[in-house]
Amino acid sequence: MPATDLPLLIRAALDAGPIAMRFWRQSPRAWDKGGTLGPVTEADLAVNEHLEEVLRSARPDYGWLSEESADSADRQDAVRCFIIDPIDGTRAFMDGQDGFSHSLAVVDDGRVTAGVVYLPARDLVYAASIDAPATLNDKPMGPTDVRIKGARVLTSRASMQPSLWRGGAVPGFKREFRPSLAWRLCLAGEGRFDAALSVQPCWEWDIAAASLIAAQAGCAVTDMRGHAMRFNTGPAKVPGLVVAGPRLHRQITAALKGGPDDGEEVA
Repeated sequence: MPATDLPLLIRAALDAGPIAMRFWRQSPRAWDKGGTLGPVTEADLAVNEHLEEVLRSARPDYGWLSEESADSADRQDAVRCFIIDPIDGTRAFMDGQDGFSHSLAVVDDGRVTAGVVYLPARDLVYAASIDAPATLNDKPMGPTDVRIKGARVLTSRASMQPSLWRGGAVPGFKREFRPSLAWRLCLAGEGRFDAALSVQPCWEWDIAAASLIAAQAGCAVTDMRGHAMRFNTGPAKVPGLVVAGPRLHRQITAALKGGPDDGEEVA
C-alpha cells in the first residue's frame, strides 16, 4: 500500500515521540552493545517495540530492519521493507540534548519510497514520499546553491583528513556537526546547512528516510564515490555519503579521492 505508507510512518513517528520523551533527561538505563555499535538505552527499546508493533501490524508482508532488532535475512526476500532507527543520536539523548530523532523509511526493491524523520524535543517533522516533495512541518523545503569554499558542511572530524582529498588539501568549507545523522541530511535538504558529508560507512537505518527527504527537497544524494545508494542490502551499510545542492555535490565528490572527477573548479 505505497500510497498510504507515508501517513502511516508519520502517525507512528508522532506516537513514538511521547514514549521517548518519558525517558529524556530522566537518566534512562543504558548499556553498550559492544564492538563499534555504541550505546543503547531503555528508551531506544521502548520506541522500537512501539514502532514494530504498529508498523508490522499494518504491513505484515513488509520486511523489517531496525538498529534495535535482531536482523533476519528474510527481509531481503520481501519486496518492501521498513528501515527504522528508533532513536538516532542516542548519545545526545543520553546527554539530555534535543538533537535526537526517530527515523522511519519504507524501501521498495532497494529504493526508498517514503521517509519520516521526527525530532520530538524540537517538534520537527521532516517527511517525503517518492511522488511528493519534501516538507518540514508541512511546509516545502529546499537546499542552498553555493560553492565549496566557505560552505557550511555537517560532517565529523574524520572528514578533515588531508589524505581523503585530491592533492592532499581539504577544501575550504566550514565544518559543523549535529548528533543525529538523519537530522544532518534533513538540515542540508532544508537549506539551513549547505551539505552533509560522511567519509565513513553509514548504517542504512541512519540514512534511509533522510536520504529520500533530502533528495525530494532537491539535493543530490549519493555515496561518497558519487554512486546512487540502494537499501535493504545484506550488510545494511552504505560506503559514506554526500548530500548537497547539485553544484556543491559535484564539487565535493570531485574533490574526494575515489570520487568522480568532472573537472569542475572546486576552489
